[in-house]
Amino acid sequence: MNLEALPVPVSVEPMLGRLVRELPEGDFLFEPKWDGFRCLAFRAGSEVDLRSRHGRPLARYFPEVVEAVRSLDPDALVLDGELVLADPARDDFGVLMSRLHPAASRVELLRAESPAAMIAFDLLAVEAGDLMPREFRERRAALERALGAEGSVEITPLTTDHEVARGWLERPPRAGVDGLMAKDPAAPYRPGARAMVKVKLERTLDCVVGGFRVFEDMALASLLLALYDERGELEHIGVASSFSEGQRGELVADLAPHVTQLAGHPWEHGFLTGGAPMGRLPGAAGRWTPDMALDWIPTRPELACEVTFDHLDGRRLRHPARFRRWRPDREPRSCTFAQIEPR
Repeated sequence: MNLEALPVPVSVEPMLGRLVRELPEGDFLFEPKWDGFRCLAFRAGSEVDLRSRHGRPLARYFPEVVEAVRSLDPDALVLDGELVLADPARDDFGVLMSRLHPAASRVELLRAESPAAMIAFDLLAVEAGDLMPREFRERRAALERALGAEGSVEITPLTTDHEVARGWLERPPRAGVDGLMAKDPAAPYRPGARAMVKVKLERTLDCVVGGFRVFEDMALASLLLALYDERGELEHIGVASSFSEGQRGELVADLAPHVTQLAGHPWEHGFLTGGAPMGRLPGAAGRWTPDMALDWIPTRPELACEVTFDHLDGRRLRHPARFRRWRPDREPRSCTFAQIEPR
């Protein structure tokens, strides 16, 4: 059998989750939501292919995962899972991002420096059998039989106990888990559908606004968020965006009295000048230096605001935060990194 002969095609889309903010009640099976790259693994004999959530090939970047899948007992299978760093102590999404390097020599070096592993949570096919129409509880049992307790690909933990699930959900930041998946035990696998429940607690942060960006019509595009570091310096951590049309005009009016010149601003010599792999992600905190066009409007660090966010990578927001409210009761210099230190 080759990959084309598998009962599930390489083009299949992974099943997705719809986001909720509270642990759902009812007859669910719960799993940790791992913080890595979603990955579908296809194996037919010696042939192995790894695909991202959006169908992009990943095998060339993770040869150690290819070898792990190839070593499994079933000669043909299709796994759904997550690519993570093999060393849980090195939980760092930026390091995992750096594994996506085009040079083969660099791939080999990174493989040794920051090896990855696959955590499997579903089995779509085994040998000639398409398991997608079967109930999840059946697919899970088949996954455990196929991979075994000591397999080269780990199986994610599973529980029906709400208290155990809540413990996974409330794990400290940077513990390798960024939420929870709740699955209907009787549900078939539905490619591309948001047929699972993804649970993430809403996290808030009080930030200083160091500046903002506007669209051509002067409506607000984003707030540049910052926190004070241990040296008392204002460090850019990311942006807040996704405002309503009404908010865009109102917030610009709120910001206007605080607009200032670049000279004397804490970021007059640039921000994030050291760069970071996370700066390449949409919405992530990007660097700016004075030799670049001034695409942002400086404000005096006099405004504090509360935002909600989903994930931090080190000391930067992975995705844009959402503005919640101004905090006139909060002294901006009290907005420090102490808020986000690991618990």
